[in-house]
This record gives sequence, structure tokens and C-alpha cells, in this order.
Amino acid sequence: GIGASLAGARTLVAMKHVGVNVALDPLMTFAYTGAVGGFVLVSADDPAMHSSQNEQDNRILARFAKIPMLEPSDSAEAHDMVRFAFDLSEEYQTPVMLRVTTRISHAKGIVTLSPWPDSKESTGFKRDISRFVMVPQYARPRHTAVEERLTLLKNLSERSPLNFVDWPEGAPGSPGRRPLGVVTGGIAFAHVREVLPDVPVFKIGFSNPLPIEAIRAFAVSFERLIVVEELEPFYEEQLRAAGIDCEGKRFFPLEGELDPDVVREGFLKAVGRTKEEIGERKEEIGIEGNGHIEVLPRPPVLCAGCPHRPVFNALKKLKADVFGDIGCYTLGALAPLKALHACVCMGASVGMAAGVGAVGGSKRPVVGVIGDSTFLHSGITGLLDAVYNKAPLTLLILDNRITAMTGGQQHPGSGITLQGTPTIQVNYVELCRVLGVRHIYELDAYDYEKSIAVIKEATSLGEPAVVITNRPCMLYPAKRKYETFHVLTDVCNGCAACIRIGCPAIELIAETTAKGLPKVAIKTADCTGCSLCQQVCPVDAIVTANGGRPVVFEGVEALVCNGNAM
Repeated sequence: GIGASLAGARTLVAMKHVGVNVALDPLMTFAYTGAVGGFVLVSADDPAMHSSQNEQDNRILARFAKIPMLEPSDSAEAHDMVRFAFDLSEEYQTPVMLRVTTRISHAKGIVTLSPWPDSKESTGFKRDISRFVMVPQYARPRHTAVEERLTLLKNLSERSPLNFVDWPEGAPGSPGRRPLGVVTGGIAFAHVREVLPDVPVFKIGFSNPLPIEAIRAFAVSFERLIVVEELEPFYEEQLRAAGIDCEGKRFFPLEGELDPDVVREGFLKAVGRTKEEIGERKEEIGIEGNGHIEVLPRPPVLCAGCPHRPVFNALKKLKADVFGDIGCYTLGALAPLKALHACVCMGASVGMAAGVGAVGGSKRPVVGVIGDSTFLHSGITGLLDAVYNKAPLTLLILDNRITAMTGGQQHPGSGITLQGTPTIQVNYVELCRVLGVRHIYELDAYDYEKSIAVIKEATSLGEPAVVITNRPCMLYPAKRKYETFHVLTDVCNGCAACIRIGCPAIELIAETTAKGLPKVAIKTADCTGCSLCQQVCPVDAIVTANGGRPVVFEGVEALVCNGNAM
């Protein structure tokens, strides 16, 4: 993205908040060189950690990097702010962060599409060594340029239309001294407006640099100023430091996602009222609503037929210490599998397993588990280091041919570009061999007994070994479905061996055995025919529709029933 911008092209780079951690090294220095073509970094933060390993607030990183930041509160603003951000980036020669959150990203709203400006022709890269080569003698004056730019951006933020006062309908423009004013931004603005429709709000859209003086002018009209924001007290601390009397985190949590119920509870604390008093004194207090309907939670689980499931069952049987990574396979940590024991960040599985192995930190087999796309993204260097240091670890590369957890994106191992055109496909065996791994195994993940045998052998070697599974994701590019299974209830003995593999297609039923144990059934609509349940059943109670027993072969997509290809 930086290269494209330096060549004069408008560039947008999008990632989650933890992705910005990986990108922080170039980002901090790119703030010094500055952009040529407009450069927008979309940081998708995840309050409440719906699908993340931490809950960091990247507003702090924008301030740390000394780059401007915009915060939309709905879909329409997200659209409009991207256009504003490109213009801002080019005018001030700076990268711009557009910070969205999970709720903004998952919301829908009415968006008025304005004509997008014609794409500028790339100017091509123009040499400017003193600006683009960040050695100390050139970086020092560029730091000065960053500070001067920050002053200009501060003045711009103070008068920007993205920061404005939202007066309730019918409220005078100069209200005199009112009891309560609110400062907020992002999705919290929508929650505040739902809960407090009649209270004036200073709505922040251009949040770094923060428009301190504009907020100060707003604050003088109110007896109390309440700051509502998700996660860190980013606004509140700066306002307090500027001498503006305000309250915020006294009433609103430092962790988790805000919603109308949480915001309502916070304002109830602020005004010293209970829920019951709201109904009696609604007009006086001005807090709307009686809460929202709770939705039943749906815990995450590996999909039916997921090729990771047999591997984790094999690891559990071998009682291995398993160091995981970020992807679908992180779900291997959850019940009933509980077969993944540490997960920190993308690419860390290799390093953690190597570290444990290097210090003799486990008497059990030490295994790192990483997905195909994650291995290519940030696992290769870890494996190279493990080989170099002769770390006694086994690395499982769970190759399901796609970036499955985040929506099925292509990657260098899929052989197809993001635009859908064929490209060079990584050969994992050759890659690992070039890195110096001497013991490399390819494995059909659906072959449960062989999985146990191969992993057991690999972990006994006392040196780096790699096991590569080769079953594709069940969902991409389209849902796969082999011949499905059903349970012979008259044979089922209620042992629950199939339940313990954690497949959502298997369920307990009301029918019981002579000993009172519940029997099981397989939901045909959910079953994909992976055959793991049939392989673990000790009494042969699980069969295909015609009573056959599928056999799984390495590298073969089709299953075989009674010797005939299905």
C-alpha cells in the first residue's frame, strides 16, 4: 500500500485492529515520509472481542503515530468519510486512519451515493531521497514536518464539519445553561441518541487531533458534561488534561461493546436513578426505553465435516500440548475437544511450540498448529528459526485451501488471485524442505487412525517435523457433501464416543439404552459425510444410507462405499 501511494495511486488498506499491530512498524515511519497518492488505513476494532484475541482501542495507535483519524457512526458516514479521507491525505501528505468497529461493519443503513471522482492517473514514483529514505539524517527533519502537520490538522479538526453539535429538534441554538451535555463519537452516538433523544450532543467524527477548543465552547453551556465512548477514555482523558470538567468512565465500562442497554444503565448511574423511576419520571429524566430483548447466544463450533476436527481428536488422544494460532482451528480449544492449549496471535504457534521444546517445558508431545494462509502470512519465519535452532517440535499445517474463518479469501496457497485469475500455487512440501525440515508428512485429515499414527511418529523424532493435511474446507468455494450417515439406533449402546468428537450434526435423542443411556442421531441436513463419527464408533452403529462403510484415502476427494466410488 505504501509503495502504491508513493507511486501516486490512491490506496486503501483494510485490516482488523490486531492487523495494525503487524503493520505498525511501517505505519509509524510512513507518517514521517508522508503519502503521495491518498492513503487510507481502515482499522476494524472489535469491542467485546466477537472474533479477536484482544480488545485494543486503535484510536490510541492513531494518536501514537500522529496521523489523522476519522470515526464514522453509521454506513452513510463510512461512505462519505472515505472520500474525505482521500482528499485529506493528499492535501496534507499523510496517511489517514478510518476507524470502524464490529457494529459499524455489521450494520446496514441508507447511503446516498455521490459521484466518485475520476481515478487519477498514477504519477509514477518520483525520487526524493531526503523524504523517502528514513535514515537518521533525513528522519530528523521529517519528524519536524510531522509536528508541523499535526498543528495544521489540529486547526482543521477544530473547524471540521465532521465534528458538530447535534441539537434536539426544537432546542434553541443557544440554550443557556442546561443541566446535561454529551460528548461522543462512532457507534456510541447512535446509542446515545436512542437513549437520550432530547439532550444536546457534541458528535465527534474527526477524532485525532481531537477538537478540544470546539468541545470547550460546547461545554460552557452545561452544568455537567458526560463523555460516552467504547473501550478506553480516549476523549475523556484529553478533555480532562485540557482542563474541561467532564465525566465518563465512572458510569460506562472500560471493556466490552456499548449498546443502548449499557448506555441507558450508565446514564441512570449518572443521574442517580433506578429503572423503576424512569417510568414514573420519564419526561423529567429524559432517558428513553425499557431495554431490549435478549437474543439467545450461539457458541462458536467447528462446522460439520470440518477437516480440523479429526486432527484435534487425534491430538487429544495423544495428549499433546498444542500451541495454536488465529483461525478456525482456534475453536479446537473449546469443549468437548479442549485440544488446543495456548493461542496469542497470528504466527505465534510455531514460536511458542519451539520455545517450549527448547527449554524442555513439557513431558508430553509438543505440537504447533497453524492454517495454510496463516502459515504463509507469518509462520514461515518461525519455522525457519525453529529449524535453525533444532527445536524439538512438530508443526501441523492444516491446509484447507482457503482463508476460511474470515470469508473464503484466496491466498498464495490456493492458486487463484483475489481477482479470480490462476496464479502460482505454493507447494508446502517443497517450501518446508527448502527451510530445512527433514521430516515432512502429508496426511488425509479424514483418516483418523492414520492421523494418530503419523502425528505420534512425528512427535517422537526430537527434531523439527511438519505434518501437512490436505482436505479442503467444507464451505468454499461451495459446500461439499459426500454420502451422509445415519445411526442404527437398535445397535447404538449410548457410549457417546461420537458425541465427544464435537460435531454439530450429532445429537442426543430421547430413546435410551437398557442401562438408561441416551442414544444419538445424525441430522442428515447437517451431515457432510466426513466419516469421523463412523470411525470412532466402537459398535459399528453408524453407517451410510445403503449400509456401507466409507473408506477414506489420502488425497482423494471421493469416498468409497463397498468398493465402488460414490
